[in-house]
Amino acid sequence: MKIIIIGASGTIGKHVAGSLEKEHEIIRVGSKSGDIQADITSPASIENLFRQTGSFDALISTAGDAYFGPFKTMTDKEFSIGINSKLMGQINLVLIGQHHINPKGSFTLISGVLTEFPVLSGANASAANGAVEAFVRAAAIELDNGVRINAVSPTVVEESPAYFPYFPGHIPATMKQVVYAYHKSVLGAGTGQVIKVY
Repeated sequence: MKIIIIGASGTIGKHVAGSLEKEHEIIRVGSKSGDIQADITSPASIENLFRQTGSFDALISTAGDAYFGPFKTMTDKEFSIGINSKLMGQINLVLIGQHHINPKGSFTLISGVLTEFPVLSGANASAANGAVEAFVRAAAIELDNGVRINAVSPTVVEESPAYFPYFPGHIPATMKQVVYAYHKSVLGAGTGQVIKVY
């Protein structure tokens, strides 16, 4: 398969790419690195991405920023970070990508544990994650040509100890668990699913 990985140089993305590259053609995409550079907050940049990749069989997103900070002082500008990046960035990958993906292809987006288990200073991430999951369920019933869509929802991962203080009481997921969740989405048959890793 020809698989596009958005965020391929990130903590999760590099492991997902490494796990699939032996058997599949991988196109690594990053904001500043990779085979192709793209800004997912820009629809024009996403259009340009697909012009360069041509048709593909699967798109994996491990990307999307969100704002972490106290709710009491949070502003519209700060809240829009997660909406423009993690939410609309990933939605636009699908809205635009649906016109380039091969029949029976798949999209795999990323949400996160904060959808169900919010933490202090994480309102923006919780909102973006929840909306991503709702979008996946809705898009799954309308995508044509047997195209599937799922979300992987991980908790904090072992390789990101800097984030542990934000997730008190959460048992970090191993990278192997997260990678296999992506395999389940891309190589399996399910659609409209939120694959939880926590």
